[in-house]
Amino acid sequence: MSVYRFFIAKRIKAYRKAQRISQTEFGKLLGVTAQAVCKWEQGVCYPDLLLLPRLAEILDCRIDDFFYERPTEGASEASPHS
Repeated sequence: MSVYRFFIAKRIKAYRKAQRISQTEFGKLLGVTAQAVCKWEQGVCYPDLLLLPRLAEILDCRIDDFFYERPTEGASEASPHS
């Protein structure tokens, strides 16, 4: 499993659990099965890109939160390229 797939899987699961939504309920809100949600969270596959805006809306986050970690408060926001 690629590092990115693992990161995305971990983020989806963490945000879903923080919202206290079951995989079944989350799947229903997105129009997919609980098995699909389970596969995303295991890193077996990704959600369809067209679902990302709805995923972010339900999980109360930004789409890029699935791909990048926000700097924590007090952390340096310097670009890694500087």
